Amino acid sequence: MKSVTQIKLIKFALFVATSLTLFACSAVHTSLEKSDLDVQTKASESIFLEPVSPSKRVIFVSVRNTSDKDLNIKPRIIERLSNSGYRITDDPDVAQFMLQANILKVGMVDLKAADSYLEAGFSGAVLGSAVSSSSDSAKGAVLGALIGVVVDSLVDDTLFTMVTDLQIRERPRANESVTQKQSENNIQGSSTKVTQSSDYTSVEWKTYHTRIVSTANQVNLKFEDALPMLENGLVRSIAGMFAE
Repeated sequence: MKSVTQIKLIKFALFVATSLTLFACSAVHTSLEKSDLDVQTKASESIFLEPVSPSKRVIFVSVRNTSDKDLNIKPRIIERLSNSGYRITDDPDVAQFMLQANILKVGMVDLKAADSYLEAGFSGAVLGSAVSSSSDSAKGAVLGALIGVVVDSLVDDTLFTMVTDLQIRERPRANESVTQKQSENNIQGSSTKVTQSSDYTSVEWKTYHTRIVSTANQVNLKFEDALPMLENGLVRSIAGMFAE
């Protein structure tokens, strides 16, 4: 007759074997499902610009990067717009269109965080995703998690994202009057909130806002391989807003 200790050891061994099998199957499934690179670019809002004559296709371009990655994407945007028939100017006063972009974040996230960036829209919060866990009520749960980590380390379902806020302005058409009312809430420090309000009876620009989120997903994807794909998605999306 087996002792209580022997029974516990047998149960423990069965648990480990079952866990390894389940996690290994999951890893194989992930490896097969995510073997091909999947790149997607989405905008939080659609922007429809008025068609203009070729002589008015003059655009001022400003691209800022407040992420922690070194990027050189502005020349590519300018090249794509130039190929679409736009003349680039450094003088906003002569421009028919004004493109202002700010790259907020470039890095690894989970799919839920990438979706939340898009849902937040222009100027919405861009925070790192957090992983929470409940209190450890069973040693088996901890062991299962550790086994999962070991197996998942062999097959990494990696998702990189690029988050960009975009502001586009265009001149009104002849005899078109544009009014604008703007309200902003700016938080300074941890407890100070500044409210600003502007009311214009007539403005020189029609203004549109959107957020562009590009994602690259593949098993064991490296950042240096994902970055060109993310940049391609952003450039293509911006140029598509101006293409006829």
